[in-house]
Amino acid sequence: MCGYLVKEGKIGELRELGVKDSKQLTPEKRESLVPRLKKMAEDLVVLSISPQEIDKLRTETNLNRIEIERMQQMIDLLCPGKAVIDAPEANTKRFREKVLCRLKHTRFELVAENFADKKYPEVGAASIIAKVHRDAEISKLHHKYGFFGSGYTSDERTIAFLKNWLQDNKDFPDIVRKSWITATLMKKEKEQSNVMSFISRTE
Repeated sequence: MCGYLVKEGKIGELRELGVKDSKQLTPEKRESLVPRLKKMAEDLVVLSISPQEIDKLRTETNLNRIEIERMQQMIDLLCPGKAVIDAPEANTKRFREKVLCRLKHTRFELVAENFADKKYPEVGAASIIAKVHRDAEISKLHHKYGFFGSGYTSDERTIAFLKNWLQDNKDFPDIVRKSWITATLMKKEKEQSNVMSFISRTE
């Protein structure tokens, strides 16, 4: 996740640069924009969460709450006069109230909207930096574990990699969130397959 602090007077310049939702840009365009975005920023912060940390936190809370806590952390670090956040919940008013709760930095305007990265170039800038950072980390993991695609559930290459990994190993590698529903279902599928295999051998 990325928090991007920029002077309001530079938002028009972000639009002119073609800054928008990172998913609407090619990898090459995102990478070319990052140096300019960093130069224009007053400050920025990128927060990463390891799979192990997510798995541990999910025994106590959910992903939205984890995101909220990181948003609060970034707001307290950057101390903006106005913050615009991309709300993952449909009820944006309620989500806004959740983010405002327990903040140390309180004198600012907070806007919470769905798909804010498509409407606000400052949010688009944050999404671009976060995406480029993630892609760089994924590239490092490809070198270590072999190519596994994007790491998203929608990627058939990722699913195929995980299924093949489970065939040869008892559990997923450390780069996988074990609490991820996709991973949980795959483990159950393997366990059921092992049981059926054992039954067929003993009959």
